[in-house]
Amino acid sequence: MFVASLVLGTILGLGAPERGEVAFRPDAREASVPEPFRLAPATFAYERTPVYQAGRYTVSKVTFPSPIETPDEANNTVHAEYFDPVGFPGKRPAVVVLHILGSDFPLSRYLAARLADRGIAALFVKLPYYGERRPEGGPGPVPRKFLSDDIERTMTSMRQGVCDVRRASRWLASRPNVDPERLGVTGISLGGIVSSLVVSVDPDIRTAALLLAGGDLANVLWEMPETAPFREAWSAAGKTVADLKTLTDPYDPLTYAAGMAGKRVLMIAGNVDEVIPPASARALWEAGDRPPIVWYDCGHYSAAGYLLPAMRRTVAFLGGEAPPGEEAAAP
Repeated sequence: MFVASLVLGTILGLGAPERGEVAFRPDAREASVPEPFRLAPATFAYERTPVYQAGRYTVSKVTFPSPIETPDEANNTVHAEYFDPVGFPGKRPAVVVLHILGSDFPLSRYLAARLADRGIAALFVKLPYYGERRPEGGPGPVPRKFLSDDIERTMTSMRQGVCDVRRASRWLASRPNVDPERLGVTGISLGGIVSSLVVSVDPDIRTAALLLAGGDLANVLWEMPETAPFREAWSAAGKTVADLKTLTDPYDPLTYAAGMAGKRVLMIAGNVDEVIPPASARALWEAGDRPPIVWYDCGHYSAAGYLLPAMRRTVAFLGGEAPPGEEAAAP
């Protein structure tokens, strides 16, 4: 399924770029991918610029075009950081790492570094309208964001994020030290929601760790504290949660969660989460064939106190370890 057609620049030093192409030639399984997330055959260019080496891995900046084109030119280039294990024998498993809604990139970099320390290649991908992908200036007083009052554009960003991760996994699979049969995805909060979609719809993503993720997007968007202004404007326009659900269902993890069945998936959730309610996490767990799940006694924001043990579990799981027994069932 993956064909790497490398047009490599000679790496003369740490900062010299590598430029190449990856050809994606989907097999018959692509027809089973839901239409919003389906990728057409394509050959895409990339650039990888080495930045530094730390311990048992190197870090490079990676860019490639998004398979989804938006009116915002800056958003149409995917920016990522590659944590490449050094000194590990054979072809390695690889994971796409996604960030939280609040764009705490150091947290994602830390997780990617710990994966690389264990010999797991990790590509930290910035989702649409984050980091370098957010346009400067432009019309309107508010910069464009992934999550905004424009729900249709928010759902387009969700679709683009999933397709970007699918293309990112193809880039990972083309690397000479990566085993294309051992691809995974992980993320926290927004990153966990996008990861749940990816593992559900992509036939080549076989492993996922979903932290603080859940389904029923309409209810999540309606209830989360950050969307109070949207909720007021939506209600003032005479619209209801049912209207919101019509827009979000085509991009809701619950719609596709049955695709998790038969894959290695770990969920980590907070039992008093005020953003991704426990009912939302349980709904995803149920629809996803009840994968192993860890419940921490925390909310969405107080989960900060549990992130280190949660990431240790995540790294161990993505490295192939079996989940502990207490993860067998949700409360």
